[in-house]
Amino acid sequence: MTIIHVDTGMELRGGQWQLLLLARRLRERGHEQLIVCPEGSRLAARAQQENFPVAGWLGSYSRLAQFQRRVEFRPPDIVHAHDGRGQTLAWMVSRRTEARRVAHRRVTFVPRAWSGGKLIHRLKYTRTCHAVIAVSDFIRHILLQCGVPEAMIAVIPDGVDLPATLPEAGARRRIRNRWGFDDDRLVLGTLGSLTPEKGLDVALDAARLLERRLPEARFLVPVSRPALRPRCVPANVRIVDYVEHLDDFLPALDLFLMPSRDEGLGSAALLALSYGVPVVASRVGGLPEIVEEGYTGWLVRSGSPGELAEAVERAAQDRHRLEAFARHARVRAAAFSSDIMTERVLKLYAKLLHRDSDGSSLPP
Repeated sequence: MTIIHVDTGMELRGGQWQLLLLARRLRERGHEQLIVCPEGSRLAARAQQENFPVAGWLGSYSRLAQFQRRVEFRPPDIVHAHDGRGQTLAWMVSRRTEARRVAHRRVTFVPRAWSGGKLIHRLKYTRTCHAVIAVSDFIRHILLQCGVPEAMIAVIPDGVDLPATLPEAGARRRIRNRWGFDDDRLVLGTLGSLTPEKGLDVALDAARLLERRLPEARFLVPVSRPALRPRCVPANVRIVDYVEHLDDFLPALDLFLMPSRDEGLGSAALLALSYGVPVVASRVGGLPEIVEEGYTGWLVRSGSPGELAEAVERAAQDRHRLEAFARHARVRAAAFSSDIMTERVLKLYAKLLHRDSDGSSLPP
């Protein structure tokens, strides 16, 4: 089948990485794809590096024919919008075609009822697409709350590629040494943007609490742009450049922190689990659907540096338990593999097109 992916973000954040992950797996299965995204975006650059056909746009809702003239691409079977603004664009460019439209919902935003927002939300989802992918049950409940028909919603969590093997002790030691940490350190890290909902300020406040209580702990925080680096960080926090190759980052960690205030699912936590790194996460959004408390990590109250620091202390005090959580983490991540995610998406596409997932037509 032929698929157009639409995304309007300029950065390369969780949603864009998930788009690329899905596109890779669909390409392996022989499906033709086009990625429509803003010219000059990091997604456009990365997609072109991976030899995906890319059509850039400058913010105007151009017709599908304009995109097709720029690359050799057949009329699509599916137009898949990966963000809210992209959903409107997907509708504009495909409304005169027979393509089925899919909207991906990752955010936890709930429109205010008094402003008519819920009505607009319901109309947007029921009129501009044929199906909605919710990345968690939490998001599914938000959509239902907004009046989106249950029959339109498919819960398909984000996917993750599990490393075939984890670094052996010697390789892990070299990675840690590269970052300036020896084996005696308890190394913690996080990933994500510096937007308020990601809670980096909570992690930094927890680090301040742990400077004396847990002096062997060190926090590793990658930041994509130097201008966005937080100021006045505690002495036990090291701010480093953005890490694109996670093989050089996650194996160095003993514990991954995800102190989000809002989170549709939490694909960064999935990445950490796939590398066998236990997670301390906020008990918000879809994170409790990933992190199993007492098995793969700890869940704490959102916005509480004290609870976050206490969870880190508990992890440091019982290294045997931490090692057990690390083994469990890989098993948990396997339930969210990219192959499972892709097969679920293909089944949804096939349902909309009345075809088998291999592309052959189903009988009427």
